[in-house]
Amino acid sequence: MSGKPILIVGSISLDTIETISDRRESILGGSATYATVSAGKSADVHLVGVIGTDFPAEGMKIFEEYSHDLSNLDQKDGQTFSWGGRYSEDWDERETLFTELGVFTDYKPKLTVNNNTPIIFLANIHPELQLSVLQQNSKRECVIIDTMNLWIDTARKKLKEVISYCDVLLLNEFEAEQFTHRKNHDDQGAVLQSLGPQQVIIKCGTKGARLYSGHSVDTIGVFPVQNVVDPTGAGDAFGGGLAAAVAHGESMTEAIINGSALASLSIEGFGIESLHRASNEEIDRRKDCLLYTSPSPRDATLSSMPSSG
Repeated sequence: MSGKPILIVGSISLDTIETISDRRESILGGSATYATVSAGKSADVHLVGVIGTDFPAEGMKIFEEYSHDLSNLDQKDGQTFSWGGRYSEDWDERETLFTELGVFTDYKPKLTVNNNTPIIFLANIHPELQLSVLQQNSKRECVIIDTMNLWIDTARKKLKEVISYCDVLLLNEFEAEQFTHRKNHDDQGAVLQSLGPQQVIIKCGTKGARLYSGHSVDTIGVFPVQNVVDPTGAGDAFGGGLAAAVAHGESMTEAIINGSALASLSIEGFGIESLHRASNEEIDRRKDCLLYTSPSPRDATLSSMPSSG
């Protein structure tokens, strides 16, 4: 594979997923897992994470297939982080059934020299861990971070510190409103850019994604999925696909299209199963569809950047 290597750090878990049609127990999940499979289809991934002694051999085979370097995949005595969730019939709500941190409780990532990579994707984990990885990497050229409502609520100050280091910030429209206390997407984009990132991507579900880069606003659509099976990890697959395109020198619009195509595949199966079996031809087909159906970029003068509140 050509392109620059990507460091991916996040959670690795064994998930239990309940939907109206099925229930799956102890399937491979976690933000780092989805991002690694997504990015690893086209880029060299260096995975950073922790697993327990109960981690299945099938899971290791997945990581060996999609990771170029596993020297920072730590295995410790104890149980792998596990999470359970139940989705409502219309997918609008997700109830957390249980969270058992296991070996993730006291995890402190330590990078080897081999894992000083130019592209870093900090998938959704506590901002303290994201910052720790940043401080250990001396060769970073592009830092992409994802986050969630929990860290906005409980670790806002540390999250703002991490955001100040990043080049590309990913979050969904609900998190953008929660963080900025603004309802208008353009206002949200301006607030978030004022914190440091050159580019902010607000994910808006079926309405696509909005890219804020300088004073330019670009809206990119989503690939229409007829049968949603499991939306867990779609945002992480999006982030991994975006990071892979960045590693290959593609534009941010092209990177969003790559991420969107992979996210659309992710939700068509439980866990990573659909993402794992997706062919390069199918990924390219979805990218082509998005390329020709997304609105053209438009230049817009954003409102003067308000304070973040």
